[in-house]
Amino acid sequence: METVKSTGITLTPEEKRRVRKKSWKESFTAYLVISPWLLGFFGLVIGPMIYSFYLSFTNYNMLTAPVWTGLSNYVKLFTNDPRFIQALKATFTFVVIAVPLKLAFSLFLALIFNAGKKGSGLFTTIYYIPSIIGGSVAIAVVWRQLFGRNGAVNSMLDSLGLSTISFFGEPNAAMSILVLLVVWQFGAPMIIFLAGLRQIPKDLYEAASVDGAGRIKQFFKITIPMLTPIIFFNLIMEMIGGFMTFTQAFLVTGGGPRDATLFYAVYLYEVAFEFLNMGYASAMAWVLLVIIGFFTLIIFKTSSLWVHYDSDGGK
Repeated sequence: METVKSTGITLTPEEKRRVRKKSWKESFTAYLVISPWLLGFFGLVIGPMIYSFYLSFTNYNMLTAPVWTGLSNYVKLFTNDPRFIQALKATFTFVVIAVPLKLAFSLFLALIFNAGKKGSGLFTTIYYIPSIIGGSVAIAVVWRQLFGRNGAVNSMLDSLGLSTISFFGEPNAAMSILVLLVVWQFGAPMIIFLAGLRQIPKDLYEAASVDGAGRIKQFFKITIPMLTPIIFFNLIMEMIGGFMTFTQAFLVTGGGPRDATLFYAVYLYEVAFEFLNMGYASAMAWVLLVIIGFFTLIIFKTSSLWVHYDSDGGK
């Protein structure tokens, strides 16, 4: 006879064997159910990551066997590749401008739709559509046509007697187009902000109104603090997405004038599939992973200073 300490129940050896057998069957069934995901995770994520890490220390053109070169790819990245530095500069500029604008615009529209006006549900759905199709190749091509030399935007400016703009010939204009395109895809963060706004207790606003707080004060003293977990989540997701922006820059501006919109992902693609330097591209990919991880870690470490949760007791 044996006693199970956690419950105080005494089991015979035969009962203990049946319990173990049942537990093993349950575990096996669980792993069997998630086996497709496990196969995909290890076969399509972990495996390629490990291999790309190995390739980052090699000279590999996808036509011949990789040749081990040690840290030469990483040394070249930081000491002898001005386009790499330009790609970092363009990407950081884009992220710093586009991400805050997208979040601010998303929150602004979420506040409008949260007012509960008639038809707000329909308009929320309509405004979400750009986020579904905005990252597609078709939309990028349409955007390029709109802002082309003879595109709709310049045609409208010309009809108004205004000077046309070379959107793809001026670095600042080219960057502005991409920022505008990404901000236009505000639907996903807007929906998340809207869900967060609807979780804020109405009693807080009513009590603030009784105390004489206006809408602006309520926004900064109630809405923003209560939304900080949502802002935190959206900031992380949009920052990661900003660093990996590819389709828009590649198809709309193609790197832009004087590499003004040569985003990191675009340059990585050129190195890998145009120059066939997969080893160097793998090193670039791991550098990007470190950069994203570094800024994500900073946001997480500083979140205790500005993110407020219900479990904080209102702090």
